[in-house]
Order: sequence, then C-alpha cells, then structure tokens
Amino acid sequence: MGDKSCYKTVYHDEMTRVDLAAVACSIARTVDVLGDAWSWLIVRDLTIGLGRFEDLRKDLGISKQILTDRLANLQQHGIIERTEYQSRPPRHEYSLTDRGRALMPILVSLTQWGDTWMSPDGPPMIFTHHACGRPGLALACFGCGEPVTAGDIDLHPGPGGRTGPGTALIAQAFGGNGPAPGG
Repeated sequence: MGDKSCYKTVYHDEMTRVDLAAVACSIARTVDVLGDAWSWLIVRDLTIGLGRFEDLRKDLGISKQILTDRLANLQQHGIIERTEYQSRPPRHEYSLTDRGRALMPILVSLTQWGDTWMSPDGPPMIFTHHACGRPGLALACFGCGEPVTAGDIDLHPGPGGRTGPGTALIAQAFGGNGPAPGG
C-alpha cells in the first residue's frame, strides 16, 4: 500500500496546494494564509501607502481576479480592512489592520534577505528607522534588546505544540517523544 497524505488538498487558482491550517506549527499556519508571493507584495504596497484597488493592480501588474482573491483572503484573515472612499460608483481602499502591521518585521527580514542574496545590483528599496533615519533594522531580543541572529536562537517546546502531521519529528528534536507541555 502506498503512503497516503494526511493533508487536505486544496484547489485554488488552478493550483494544488496543501491545507496547513491544522498543523500545530505557527510557521505552517502563517504560510497557509500568506504563502504566495502576491499576498506579500500586497502587504508591501499597503505598507508604503498604496491602498486603492487600481493602484495595487497597476503597481503589481496583477490580474483583477487574482488581486480580488488575495485581498479577500487577507481581509478574511484580519490582515487588511476595506473602507469605501466613494459611493458612486462604489470604490474601496485597503489598509493594514494591527494584525497586518505586525507583519512588518517579517517584511523587513524578507527584504534584507533578498537584498543580500537576490539583488546583485543592490537593494531596490532601503528601510530606515523613522526616529533616527539610519538604515539597517535588526531583530532584537525582547528581554535585553540585543540584536539577534540565527546562531543566537534556541528553540523550546511551547504550550500549543503537539506531535502530528507537519510536526512528526519535532518532539524528537526537542529531546522527547510526546507533545510539547500543554499540547
């Protein structure tokens, strides 16, 4: 007998993808909502102040249908909100919610990675700190304020962890065989 996937297959935009919403992993759940390039580029554009449908469509060079689908998904997950700015004909503007603005550190990290590894001619845009105007934002520890790199991070089981699809070997990596405490 062949292996059967424990993931639900989702057919969306003529593309097959796996539904990761039930995986006990914050990365999997986030990728389930924001796992395509268009969603991140929409969040980027909203961050820099492009909020009208036609402005987003023109900037991204995206079809109306794909943009409509991605905006609906982001709105459904509380990342953006839609506000009518004109009633005749009806026109809407999109903006980030608190949940959407909380994606900024991820957006900065994606940009910095892309600047380092994917931009041979230099960064296409540069993030600066509003208060001091200096470029080069960093991930910092909440406790001590020190900058954090990959080598400075340790992983520990969390209360929402459990062994299952998408996390079958993670408990072993943490040194145990069962779910994380409280999971």
